[in-house]
Amino acid sequence: QVQLVESGGGLVQPGGSLRLSCAASGRIFSIDSMGWYRQAPGKQREWVAEITSGGGTSYADSVKGRFTLSRDNAKNMLLVYLQMSSLHNEDTGVYYCRARWVGGNYWGQGTQVNVSS
Repeated sequence: QVQLVESGGGLVQPGGSLRLSCAASGRIFSIDSMGWYRQAPGKQREWVAEITSGGGTSYADSVKGRFTLSRDNAKNMLLVYLQMSSLHNEDTGVYYCRARWVGGNYWGQGTQVNVSS
């Protein structure tokens, strides 16, 4: 089992920045990649960004150049950060962390991001 806990959401003005964190614990050695998804009100969940176990990153076109993924290892824990800059109103939503392994996916509980003036 893998447990995921997201944090860092909040209210920010357009053009501002936030950093989201995802802390993975448990069988972290089984994780192939970590990703972020988001779900805006009334819309489907969409993929935002991903970082592989090898460190490769990929981003949705809508966030490319504004969002940056990074990761760190702590004792028995994998930390993934999503640095979000130049935020738009359209970036509002619940952001979910996802850990992928050979058996499927684990999801966090989500953290709310509100971009509003």
